[in-house]
Amino acid sequence: MTSGWSLPWEAPWFAPLAGWGPGLPAPDAAGTFPDDLPDALNRLGPLPVRFVPQSALPDGTAYEQFIFDTGSVPTRTNLHDAFNGLCWHRFPQTKLGLNRLQAAEIARAGVGAVRGPLRDALTLFDENAALLQAPPELWEALLARDWQRLFLDQRALWAQSRLVVFGHALLEKLVSPYKSITAHVLRWPVPPELGADLSAWDAWLAQAVSADRLQAKPFTPLPVLGVPGWWPANADPAFYADTTVFRPPRA
Repeated sequence: MTSGWSLPWEAPWFAPLAGWGPGLPAPDAAGTFPDDLPDALNRLGPLPVRFVPQSALPDGTAYEQFIFDTGSVPTRTNLHDAFNGLCWHRFPQTKLGLNRLQAAEIARAGVGAVRGPLRDALTLFDENAALLQAPPELWEALLARDWQRLFLDQRALWAQSRLVVFGHALLEKLVSPYKSITAHVLRWPVPPELGADLSAWDAWLAQAVSADRLQAKPFTPLPVLGVPGWWPANADPAFYADTTVFRPPRA
């Protein structure tokens, strides 16, 4: 086993985590990390939470409630939870805000067989969201799901844009990329004045997140490997002819 986690950290989807990810121990071929993964995540830098082994979560206690009550994140030794830990390092304020909203909803409605619309939205955000800073023309095409306009007609505008993956399940999928991987882009444009400062993105997003805004399901789908510069094959316009992934917009 090597001393550090080796991934293509320069890839657009992993690059925001490159300051922390290589500091984790390497998983084995099955994607299982050493038992000290929680401690390794803690050593990457200070956070408002600490990572603890999954065994610390008592039977019958909701995961989100435990984090809120103890400031401890139960962590399994798998890819999913390793990426979750890295996302805590990248977006600590927003992750803390999402947890507070989860705990408040659990206090209001309890834990049942069905999560409810707010907890569903919070989970979707945490697992599969992406953030986009882009000119209005790209936002218009994205919200219309007009892939021809988004990726080909207005391709040059992507040079003025930034897409950042937030969801840890989405990052896990991107370990082995395939064409149909789809993010749920938060339909709140990242202010252009924030530039590329992802700590500023985190502060802005933590202030923007609220129960009311999330219950409105503010997401729109985006096949991320269609983004110019994210996948070599999309340099060929024929890449977008696959209507199983890039469905024509509704009339």
